Amino acid sequence: MPRVRIGPALPDRTALDVEIARLRELDIAQLRSRWHTVFGRRPPPHLPRHLLFRTLSYRLQADRLGDLDDASRRLLDHSDSPEKAGQNAAHLVRHIADVRPGTSLGREWNGRLERVAVLAEGFAWSGKTYPSLSQAAFAITGTRWNGPRFFGLRDKPSKRSSA
Repeated sequence: MPRVRIGPALPDRTALDVEIARLRELDIAQLRSRWHTVFGRRPPPHLPRHLLFRTLSYRLQADRLGDLDDASRRLLDHSDSPEKAGQNAAHLVRHIADVRPGTSLGREWNGRLERVAVLAEGFAWSGKTYPSLSQAAFAITGTRWNGPRFFGLRDKPSKRSSA
């Protein structure tokens, strides 16, 4: 079912880049020590330096930028091949719009431009906060709308794809 996901505010990429650069300068003993600090256990003894570095870098990025969501994990787990995972992901992206707090969505309705602000806890329009984009669209129009479709976040299916 199509939905709108409110993403977190963007983190500070500069600090993350500096921390990863510091990891790159560590020797294997220091990387093993850092692994123990991050994961709370010793790293497997057979892991070479480049895999320790890559795993720690990934964990830093996932902690700051967010790890894979459940839908992405399911998509990868149930895909037969990388090509099929890519096709399924492209299909999934068409149905989910990722908007971040601070984004302003606009739509002309009855000759007026209506703007909705994306907040961390919902959507603001005309001084009120709504938990879903569809409820904000209902407040604007007085009729039931799919919020993402009303604001143009979801494409209409093409005639070719429905045939």
